[in-house]
Amino acid sequence: MMDNTDSNLLGQAQLYSQQIQSVMAQKSSFLMELNEVKRALEEIGKTSEKFVFKLSGPILIKVATAEMKKDLEEKEGMINLRVKTLEKQEARIKEKIDELRNKIIKVRPSKGADKDE
Repeated sequence: MMDNTDSNLLGQAQLYSQQIQSVMAQKSSFLMELNEVKRALEEIGKTSEKFVFKLSGPILIKVATAEMKKDLEEKEGMINLRVKTLEKQEARIKEKIDELRNKIIKVRPSKGADKDE
């Protein structure tokens, strides 16, 4: 039978699980975007063209290569910052999960202790 403490701990566990899944999904998304930006920067580094085309919605716009490189570098910096922030959130949630796991272990006796031998 579960008492109020057990259900509170399980509720917290579910909340932390949802939070960490959300953070990890966001981090994965940003890492994919970061890889795309890095590939674009590599390609720009290979070209000697003064202009490149930038996709804006359904159209291509001609922009100066230097301007495009600057924009991509700024975007790379912003994404890196977001990833670091998400990694810190992930670490904090993992710490909370570990603390909760320890609380659960203290509150719930081991299965062997439940049996009358």
